[in-house]
Order: sequence, then structure tokens, then C-alpha cells
Amino acid sequence: MNSYRIVSDATIDLPLYIVEEYNITVIPMGVNINNIEYNHFPDENELSIEDFYDKLKNGAVSQTTQIRPLLFMDYFEEILENGQDLIYISFSSGLSGTYNTSQIVLRDLQEKYPDRKIYSVDSLCASVGEGLLVLNAAIQKKNGMGIDQLKNWLEQNKCHVRHLFTVKDLMYLKRGGRLSSIEALIGTALRIKPVLSMDESGKLIVVSKLRGSRAEFEFLIDRLQKEGIDLSSQIVIIGHADDLAQAKKLEELVRNRNLVKDVIISKIGPIIGTHTGPGMLALTFMGEKQE
Repeated sequence: MNSYRIVSDATIDLPLYIVEEYNITVIPMGVNINNIEYNHFPDENELSIEDFYDKLKNGAVSQTTQIRPLLFMDYFEEILENGQDLIYISFSSGLSGTYNTSQIVLRDLQEKYPDRKIYSVDSLCASVGEGLLVLNAAIQKKNGMGIDQLKNWLEQNKCHVRHLFTVKDLMYLKRGGRLSSIEALIGTALRIKPVLSMDESGKLIVVSKLRGSRAEFEFLIDRLQKEGIDLSSQIVIIGHADDLAQAKKLEELVRNRNLVKDVIISKIGPIIGTHTGPGMLALTFMGEKQE
């Protein structure tokens, strides 16, 4: 049986030590800031996440770019030429054309390598939600699960990833078309924080509207307790966009209540941060399938 690699993209927002520990291949994604192109890698070698948010705070305009077919080809073929099979876990097709582009490349590679197992899975997830799915897949692989079983596991479990996040500045969501101008202006004036999630088609939805950090924490903890599956054995991920203090407060609440096995705090990179802005706070966990 051939060994195989788990591949994903730079939207997973997992810490570098996790990527390295589980030998996850991460394809970089591009961000254009004031007409200067950067690639986002897990080690932040072209642009640190802190520098990215500093640029946004100073008025920079940021746009993201999709992974080009040739880059997919380079990363996938290197693995195949090394004698390994691969399974690619992509950014949600509900938010990006990344998955569809990968499918075109993978079909070409399947013709070139007919005896190899080359799979792709649309995660229907984003950011640390996608990262949580990839991490759990990597743990299954480490525990001996084969590539065929893992593909089935991913398809069965991807809709159990629960994403909950808030943003500090609604204008970034407005710019990305997630809120209307009127909604953003009224929400900002009333200091309302929408809580966003992902629906079963991998698109963003607003699930609640809150005022204040205390209500934010209470809402997130309440959802974790009500919707989490087998919490005592779970690793959950808290993501933050340049607001480590808030992430640590949420981590403390989760740990003090002995709700989960472990908590990982991770930084939200520039691909997702472009659309949420500084101050985003996210909690992701495995839970009941969202209706």
C-alpha cells in the first residue's frame, strides 16, 4: 500500500507547529495589498500576519487571489512523483472557485498517473473550521487510517464542523458583499456584532446579533455546550485576527469549565483576514450537523 499525503490550502489558518507535526502540505494563496503581491505560507515568510493587519489598520486595501492551476499541478505532481498518493482538502466551494480549479488539475493528473489514488474533498469549511477538519483528518491518518477510509470519513464529518465567529468592523463584510451598506452602517452605529457561521452548502450565514464582548463569549460557550459532540475528547480551535487578548479570554473560559480535551489558539491569516478585518474572533468545534 502506497503512503499518502494530506494537502490543503493557506485558508486553513493552522499554526506552523501543527502543519509540521502532521506533515500537512499547504499550498500558498495570494493576497494583493496596495497593488503589491504576497503569497501567504504557514511560516509567513513573505508577509507576517502582524504586518498584514498593521497595513489594514493604516488604510491599505487588500484583495485575495485564487490558486492557479499551474501551482496546483506543481504541488500535486511533486507528491505523485515521490511515490505517494494524495488527498486534497479544499477551501469551501461556497466561497471560492478553488475546489473547482483543483478538480480540473486532478482529472488531468489521474490520466497521467492511472494507478495512483488522487482524491479531493470540498471541505465546505473556511479558516480555522477548515483547519479543524484538516487537523482531525491528520490525526486519523496518524492513527493508521488509509486514504480510502479517510476520504469517506471526511465526507461524513465535514458537515459536523461548527463555525462561529464575530467581527469587529462590519465594513470589511460589506466590502466583501456579506452585508449591505445599510446593515453595516446601522450595525456599527448600534455596536452590534453579527455572529456568522457556515451553512451546509459552505456559504456564510448570520446566526445571531450581539452587543458587547461579554454577550459574545456567553453565546460562543453556550453553542459549544449545546451543540458539541463528545466534547471531552475534542480539540477545539480559537482563531483571532490580531486580537490575542480576546482569544486568551475565550480560551480561559473554555478551559475553566473543563469542556474539552484541548484548545488551540491560531492566528487568522491574510486570506480570510482580508474579508473579516482585524478583531475577528472564531470558535470551531465538531458538533451536531447544522439544519
